[in-house]
Amino acid sequence: MTLLDSTRTVLDQAIAVYHGTPDAARLAAIRDRLGAPLRVAVAGRIKAGKSTLLNALVGERLAPTDAGECTRIVTWYRDGPGYQVHAYPRRGDPRQLRFTRDGGAIDVDLGGLTADDVAQLVVTWPAGALRTVTLIDTPGIGSLSEQAAQHTWDLLVPDDEETPADAVVYLLRHLHPGDVEFLRAFHDTEVSRPSPVNAIGVLSRADEIGAGRLDSMASARRIAARLGTDANVRRLVQSVVPVAGLLAETAVTLTETEVAHLRRIAGLPVRQAEDLLLSADRFVGTMPEVGLTSLEREGLLARFGLFGVRLTSTLLRREVATTAAALAKELAERSGLTQLREIIGSLFLERRDVLKSRSALLAVAELTRARPRPGTEAVTAAVEEIMASAHPFNELRVLSSLRAGWITGRPEAVAELERLIGGSGAAVSERLHLPPDAPAAEQSATAQAALARWQRRAENPMTPYELAVAARVAVRTCEGILSGLGQHR
Repeated sequence: MTLLDSTRTVLDQAIAVYHGTPDAARLAAIRDRLGAPLRVAVAGRIKAGKSTLLNALVGERLAPTDAGECTRIVTWYRDGPGYQVHAYPRRGDPRQLRFTRDGGAIDVDLGGLTADDVAQLVVTWPAGALRTVTLIDTPGIGSLSEQAAQHTWDLLVPDDEETPADAVVYLLRHLHPGDVEFLRAFHDTEVSRPSPVNAIGVLSRADEIGAGRLDSMASARRIAARLGTDANVRRLVQSVVPVAGLLAETAVTLTETEVAHLRRIAGLPVRQAEDLLLSADRFVGTMPEVGLTSLEREGLLARFGLFGVRLTSTLLRREVATTAAALAKELAERSGLTQLREIIGSLFLERRDVLKSRSALLAVAELTRARPRPGTEAVTAAVEEIMASAHPFNELRVLSSLRAGWITGRPEAVAELERLIGGSGAAVSERLHLPPDAPAAEQSATAQAALARWQRRAENPMTPYELAVAARVAVRTCEGILSGLGQHR
């Protein structure tokens, strides 16, 4: 029986116990959620670039990025057969809303409602990226509107029920005390809500770190690497990725017209181009011989930023990319978007069954604790049995302990342990530190060697207790890898 099957069985048991109460419908909805796409929230402080990054992940400019009413509302973006927007008021029934879209973000008519009247908006949009993940855009933490910021806390750190998000992408411009407070609250010390396995950090607006210079992203990568190894940060997020959000959004929505405009700048002598791009004001107001109107130049700044115009014109001049498609791919890579997508895939999507089961089992545990009924003891015992015996949860427990610094040993052994139990991704090649296309024979030999190594550590009486416990989990992981490769002990 798979982990999802075991979780469904527990939910069926809980639904029977709570039959005839409002909680039965809530539990049924949680059970249905097991078969739905993973839910990932995009959160962070105000002006961190959440909506821009969400658009980049979707591959379309859907979420508004200005300071309008809708940016103060929790908004879900999910796949569906048609284009619809529904409002879920805090009082009253859901209602379908009218919206317009004129080449940019969706402009929603709230139909007389205010942002404070609406608990959430649900945007249904046929998009390939939304088939595997539902994205949740949240108001900024630390917003000037305390009520808007509270909506994010209520969604992701509720007092009396489960969070609807299975995981979170949290945007940082620097490590603010408010970020630490929020991420600690989002996590929990219980096994059922492991920390930091369901959070990724994004060093957002990364191009601004180097003041828009061409080497800005290199500077941002060094800062992200330092953050990613900081003990306090490791307790909160799995990884920190630098992303130039505006450039990432533009990369996936690049137009031939924009490329034609950029070619004009790329055609200038290098010194002239550098002079033109010294500042935004200079770019908009000088060198009429470039052949671009002030509106066209302002449009390029709005879409690329000064860093993006510098970078793309340089790529075109050097013929690193000569077509719009090639340029879009290059910008996705250089903006950090490609790396972020890969990390979301390896750390979230490959682990989606574990994350969804975690969310569901946490919800059941909270309900049985808060509103016990005859029969809840058996449900609680079933939840605890899954948590204690399911190997994926044992891996997450060890990963959480590693990130918290509770498991110590030789650095190379600790690094191997973290990688082996899925700290860098759930794929076999990631766990074994092999290329993705490594032959099965090489994977098998590497797994056998790891199995022998971790068996010796588990059985060595000199191994510290915490590491010995973790070693037994690593042994089970190696056995599972070998079983999957068709090898049996």
